[in-house]
Amino acid sequence: MPPPGVCMSIMQERNKQEGVGSLANPEKHSNQDFQQLKQYCLARGVRYIDEMFPPDHNSIGDGLLSSDFMSRVVWLRPAKIIQNPDFIVDGLSRFDFGQGMVEDCWFLASIGALTFQKDILEQVVPLNQTFKEDYCGIFHFRFWRFGRWVDVVIDDKLPTVDGNLIFVHSKTPNEFWPALLEKAYAKVCGSYADMNLGTPSEAMMDFTGGVHITFKLTDAPSNLWDLLFRAVQSKSLIGCGTPQGVSNYSWCSFWFLPQILSQGRPVNLIRLFNPWGRGEWKGDWSDKSSMWQTVSPNDRKMCLSVKEDGEFWMTMEDFCKHFTDVTICCMRPDFLDGNSKGLWTHSIHDGRWVAGTTAGGCMNFPNSFWTNPQYRVKIEGLDRDCSETQGDNNMLVSLMQKPDKRNRRLVKSLYIGINIFEFKGQRGKFPADFFNTNVPVAQTKNVLNVRTVVLLSRLKPGEYLIVPSSFNPNETASFILSILSKLVHRLLSGKPIWNFVTWVNYTLN
Repeated sequence: MPPPGVCMSIMQERNKQEGVGSLANPEKHSNQDFQQLKQYCLARGVRYIDEMFPPDHNSIGDGLLSSDFMSRVVWLRPAKIIQNPDFIVDGLSRFDFGQGMVEDCWFLASIGALTFQKDILEQVVPLNQTFKEDYCGIFHFRFWRFGRWVDVVIDDKLPTVDGNLIFVHSKTPNEFWPALLEKAYAKVCGSYADMNLGTPSEAMMDFTGGVHITFKLTDAPSNLWDLLFRAVQSKSLIGCGTPQGVSNYSWCSFWFLPQILSQGRPVNLIRLFNPWGRGEWKGDWSDKSSMWQTVSPNDRKMCLSVKEDGEFWMTMEDFCKHFTDVTICCMRPDFLDGNSKGLWTHSIHDGRWVAGTTAGGCMNFPNSFWTNPQYRVKIEGLDRDCSETQGDNNMLVSLMQKPDKRNRRLVKSLYIGINIFEFKGQRGKFPADFFNTNVPVAQTKNVLNVRTVVLLSRLKPGEYLIVPSSFNPNETASFILSILSKLVHRLLSGKPIWNFVTWVNYTLN
């Protein structure tokens, strides 16, 4: 954290991100070096066993399996489960896997979305891994965890009962990338039990290092289909959810959104994938719906696949009725811009609320709110083409809580929120009087008990103060504040003209 008053430029932030913890140079999770460990095993002719996530009951975790069932668990390497195991068989596909005894369909939905974006998938899953050449029972995967990429090493011993995998398994019996990927993610979460329950936004952020935007479908924007279509085109990961207990597909990922002609009229359809691999929509445009007879034979051949494979079509209207929300995860929210000339730049700041000093609580506590960390932002000279685009947002602020415990299920999340204030010319730490006499120009609608909250806003040129806070004062926790700002440029006399954002972070000494 820089001292009060130090200005951090975008270039400085980028340089910092290119060091250890970047995608090109990820941190070694648990200080384990994949190449060194592999060479050690090869030189000694042994199979790797991960001492940091050993094949025992602790790695499964408490409360997930009954004691009787747990006593039957045997950890086996793939070659002991089936002959001729493979890491990948005929490419990676959303149809490769099925859910096991962990309630991690939120994670599987994110994997389903990941399989549509090859470039992102190869960031997470190194594809040059095999059970053949130089095999010694060690594999590795990469995840973005709270501001830094980490390389996660595992052995390939997997929990089984009666010779069958009890957690994620491939529908092709000799394919093991899904089970190994789940094991690596269980390791960073603390155990398999720590993967119980979650939201796709969490895993999708860990796959991309990006930010997410969630739209509540009861209040969906009128151009949602266009936004989703552009998001797919811009290589975003997308997931959606239904109310708990309402349907048998609680989290879904989806991809291609064609507009086809039905009896001469355009219809906006979306294609969804249920990570359970079973359970599909039975209404209009489902696999056996008569609506498919109203489209051309070419469209029907291109889109329709009558299989109980968990994949199905819906209209945009039915989607909004039967699902609660849709989350788009991306490196930069370019899909929001449509045809505008907007670009976005991304900076990340580590911060901390400390009880008694910088944990001021929300605005319900006017005497202490001012003590929260403060981030000063300056927006200059929006491009005319951008500024005249109606409803065009130019700033996204993401506030993510950092855990204070290794095990995901033991982490106590705070209720958190973001407020943005406009100011003119003031320097130093903003006192209580400022917040008593000024109202936010943008703020999260609610203070939420979630890992990450996001505030998307349109700000005119000027100076702004971003204040992240928990609901109650005197709650100590760490956080990551991500600021994405649109940089609009146009050529003028042969030179690009950029508007830019600078910021200053002030904390109490």
